[in-house]
Amino acid sequence: MLGDLGIEVRSLKDYGEAPEVVEDGRTFFENALKKARTVAEWTGEAALADDSGLEVDHLEGKPGIYSSRYAGEGSTDEKNIQKLLERLEGIPAEKRGAAFRCVLVLCRSDGSYESFEGQWRGRIIERPVGTHGFGYDPVFFLSEQGVTVAQLDPAIKNSLSHRAQAFQKLKERLRQG
Repeated sequence: MLGDLGIEVRSLKDYGEAPEVVEDGRTFFENALKKARTVAEWTGEAALADDSGLEVDHLEGKPGIYSSRYAGEGSTDEKNIQKLLERLEGIPAEKRGAAFRCVLVLCRSDGSYESFEGQWRGRIIERPVGTHGFGYDPVFFLSEQGVTVAQLDPAIKNSLSHRAQAFQKLKERLRQG
């Protein structure tokens, strides 16, 4: 997503055994900042980290930061979807609004940081449809496209998603210098 900026991007795998970061923040921002700050301190270089998940309006923003482990420890995508659909059983379509949210944090080696956020609105349908993607993609319906995220071509998803939106804001900031 940053390839066209001429910036060298490396993975944690390029550095050997990275420190483990426990995501114990109360918000996407807190978790992303903790990850980026830990890696920036460890490598002595700027680090980029994100935290993202699904927020369902009727569930007051849940699963939120617990999206990947919504059904408990050892959760799978299928179990998380099943729990979500059980919690929304009997709720009409117009009250199933939801958003995928992503917060990126760029932390420099001096400890300064900036954050960038993206949000992708949709609604939760009653059963999974589609085979692309992961997580809640099969039950996240996009009204404008008339399909679930799991039915989108991956290239289209990567241009529209909450993560793509956050990266676009980051790229605009990096172009400014």
